[in-house]
Amino acid sequence: MVKLTIPQIEQKATEIRRDIIRMLAAAGSGHSAGPLGLSDIFAALYFNVMNIRPEEPEWADRDVFFLSNGHCVPVQYATMAEAGYFPVEELLTLRKFGSRLQGHPEREKLPGLENTSGPLGSGLSQASGYAYSLQYLDENPRRFVYVVMGDGELNEGNIWEAAMFAGKYKLSQLVAFVDRNNIQIDGTTEDVMPLEDLKGKWESFGWHVVEIDGHNITSIIDATSQARAITNRPTVIIAHTIPGKGVDFMEYNYKWHGMPPNAEQAKEALEDLRTLGGQITHEGAGV
Repeated sequence: MVKLTIPQIEQKATEIRRDIIRMLAAAGSGHSAGPLGLSDIFAALYFNVMNIRPEEPEWADRDVFFLSNGHCVPVQYATMAEAGYFPVEELLTLRKFGSRLQGHPEREKLPGLENTSGPLGSGLSQASGYAYSLQYLDENPRRFVYVVMGDGELNEGNIWEAAMFAGKYKLSQLVAFVDRNNIQIDGTTEDVMPLEDLKGKWESFGWHVVEIDGHNITSIIDATSQARAITNRPTVIIAHTIPGKGVDFMEYNYKWHGMPPNAEQAKEALEDLRTLGGQITHEGAGV
């Protein structure tokens, strides 16, 4: 797949956010804050970082992507549609009866989905198993395994079992993202179950840790490049993001974790995103 430039990726991230609003409004259910906050990371991964072929989703030499916090799948669907895995028009079937776009990703429903995720906490185990296979069974140094987790999801014990496993076997082809948006369904993460010192926790499990601004495309790409250069341990990228990014009335508000916009709110959100161009510094990246 042809790698896009930084301004082009920023534009894609805005298009992905628009798609998310439209599909959630059409569905009448689903999660808003997390998908909007992850749009820059997904745009960078699918349009620059990962070695993939949307026209050939089962390509043997592809990088693979696992979504652990499956409720954020609207951002993955929107990104995949923009990348050409399936028509953008199909996004409006989200959560509809018989749709390939389930409320949580179902691997066999849609070409290009690598895992099924519903119960929180399982994605890192899935990704670690795949990375172990590549490193010790297939001996394939060309492929990488990427996984995205939510920060509230780190309350799940099986995340840390997988972290121990990956650290023990030095799974250097594994690159994990923690979406550090500081919210979960019942409130802020630090009120519900404090996570800090998060960097220190991952380092104690034998991981290389990078902290970035999860909305800076250059930082996202640079962090993944650094991760691919580490050959003796897995890497986790703690990406600080704004929940509801790009929609003023959603940003930082944990109540939008699991709530979709109604028709009027969707109209307002799309207007926010339409005028985002003035906030983007790269010439030509506005909408």
